[in-house]
Amino acid sequence: MTVGAEEVPYGFDDDAETRRLLRSRPPRRALDWAGSALGGTVTAARALRGGMASAVHQLTVATPEGGTRRAVLRRYVRPELNLEEPDMAGHEARALAFVAHLDVPTPDLLAADTSGDEAGVPAVLMSWLPGSVRWWPPDTERWLTGLAALLPVIHAAPLPPPGTIPPYAPYPQASYQPPAWARWPRMWERAVEICHRPVPPGPRVFLHRDFHPGNVLWRRSAVTGVVDWPNASIGPPSADVGHCRANLFSYGPAAVSRFTQAWQELTGATYNPWADVVTIIGTLDGLREEPVPPQERDVIEDALAQAVTALG
Repeated sequence: MTVGAEEVPYGFDDDAETRRLLRSRPPRRALDWAGSALGGTVTAARALRGGMASAVHQLTVATPEGGTRRAVLRRYVRPELNLEEPDMAGHEARALAFVAHLDVPTPDLLAADTSGDEAGVPAVLMSWLPGSVRWWPPDTERWLTGLAALLPVIHAAPLPPPGTIPPYAPYPQASYQPPAWARWPRMWERAVEICHRPVPPGPRVFLHRDFHPGNVLWRRSAVTGVVDWPNASIGPPSADVGHCRANLFSYGPAAVSRFTQAWQELTGATYNPWADVVTIIGTLDGLREEPVPPQERDVIEDALAQAVTALG
């Protein structure tokens, strides 16, 4: 099995406004807060690429003993998102505290400013993990099965106390109109109806909620970290599988199918196509507004049609 053409990964094709907002050096106020929390002085800040909802920087901190340490600073700098979800930093802090007990490597929570009073905007400071994101692996089979193997471990975590992590819910959209390129608009309307139904009954597990290749770090063939936990929730395990499937669409149906098959073989569970519906409909605003390569459109729409058909 081979991966498709090397397209620019999501979050790496910034426009000028995005670069200014998310990739420019954090203001002194934020760096002073981070340095104080770590007991040192920030000497360097490097933007980490890939995210679009928050500004994420790797910091180098000089310690009083003459050494250095690295950390990662996430700042919630989009005012519109802070209005929609004012406790995102708090949510991420609680999730990081919880995932510290998982049997997968995750960042440690170092500090949080949930109000933004000290850092200027809501912010979370976490430990730095080695490794890098792998979008074009030399061994696709090992890559896909390695991704799939992480989910049963995450989902096996004992559920946190009620109120710690919110329940799963599909991402709301400004409009539920299908994209202009849709071949079967009536099918999309049916998918929207399914998306608005209650979450199906069944086992509830701890979810990453944004699980995809861009949030997994590798060094050689080993996973060195699963990062980006602000959307963690409690819901059906298929929700994480479906989210990753959607992020594999650009690699073609074979990669999507192999990832799903690997997860089913590891867990003995059956993938619920409902997750394809809620994941794809949960990206409708982006599918209408952003360019989607023609070959990827067909993969998305075919997957949605198969899911809607399977669900009756």
